[in-house]
Amino acid sequence: MKKLAVIIAVAALALAAPLTVMAADHGKGGMKHGDHADHGTAAHEEVVDGVKATFKIMSMAEHMKAMNMELPKGMKETHHIAVEFKDAKTGKAITQGEVNLKVQGPDNKAQTKALMAMQGHFGADFDLSKKGKYGIMSKFKVKDGTVRSARFWYEVK
Repeated sequence: MKKLAVIIAVAALALAAPLTVMAADHGKGGMKHGDHADHGTAAHEEVVDGVKATFKIMSMAEHMKAMNMELPKGMKETHHIAVEFKDAKTGKAITQGEVNLKVQGPDNKAQTKALMAMQGHFGADFDLSKKGKYGIMSKFKVKDGTVRSARFWYEVK
């Protein structure tokens, strides 16, 4: 009975090894979920107290396509807003911190969300379905603990 248990354990390990290698390889290349360096245009760039903030706004269709995913049915958010932070002197990416974003629409309705840390940026989805100017206001605290803010206008045509 013990021999049978050992044989089953060895077989299970032998079968699991290729899956482990495939999973490890997936992390090195392949799909780049949340990597916005290659899509979306910069809607605003600003240096605030030594930190360069780059805001990108893209349609949800563009965002989902870049991640090789389908747009979920019934999604009310129309745009993904991503912000990347870099040290203004060294250009080194800053990937840890807290980011809050308020979007005030042309109808004066506001949406406020905490942006999630993703791979190399912070992001969240917003409803920018009405044509007109949107006020984008952010407060962010990165590794040095200083609270910074940036704001700009974005127009949906």
